[in-house]
Amino acid sequence: MAEKNTKVLAFVGKGGVGKTSLSALTVRLLSQAHPDKKILAIDADPAVGLATALGVDVVSTVDDIRKNFINIAQSGNTNAAVELLGEAKYQLLDALVEIGNISFLAIGRPESAGCYCKVNAYLKEIISMISDSFDYVIIDGEAGIEQVNRRVMEKVTHLLLVSDASKKGLQVINTVYSVAKELVMFDKSGVIINRIPDMSLVSALDTGEPELLACIPDDLEMSVNDIKGKSVFAINGNSPIFKGIKTALERIGID
Repeated sequence: MAEKNTKVLAFVGKGGVGKTSLSALTVRLLSQAHPDKKILAIDADPAVGLATALGVDVVSTVDDIRKNFINIAQSGNTNAAVELLGEAKYQLLDALVEIGNISFLAIGRPESAGCYCKVNAYLKEIISMISDSFDYVIIDGEAGIEQVNRRVMEKVTHLLLVSDASKKGLQVINTVYSVAKELVMFDKSGVIINRIPDMSLVSALDTGEPELLACIPDDLEMSVNDIKGKSVFAINGNSPIFKGIKTALERIGID
């Protein structure tokens, strides 16, 4: 990663606050601003909502590769399992869905009890190796940074904590931030408050230690877009959520 100076952005927070929309809009912004750069979008959420937001059809996931290996190993065919594991990088490359300068990778379902830790660790290492070939990596994370750390990458360069204006949402991002400081290496962090019903509430928000990057009002166009199942590429560039994520990225040093 050091040679290419890859920037790895992870969006985390509780469910239902718009992490996926903001992740997808970040992919769109970076791909359009830097057509000569390579963008990798990683969906670490088992719901695979990022695929819909980007207009991508998922054929294979990292978990599919993992389960295939485990099934072969459990069948007693050790040689085939070893061969399959050795080809994991090529299988992950085959699992990538490419749209212009954007590549998409879905992690798939959460790890279940009894899965092979060595396999998971190896696949995580392979994901990091693949990421070295990209200029930007955007991770749409599950609720909680430890899942991103355990299942995707040990280091992110930019940690973006997303919340709505609720007390519960703010408590979640502060908890996630505390955990992240212990479990994850990151260079910069910041908070995005999304779906604010009334901007007069901003002054009453307590976001805690991380820098407040942007406050984004509830965006009707984004809601309609989600209901219709359209990708974020259909969103107007002057919409509140588009302008909000652009401001947040600029403030955290991503342009």
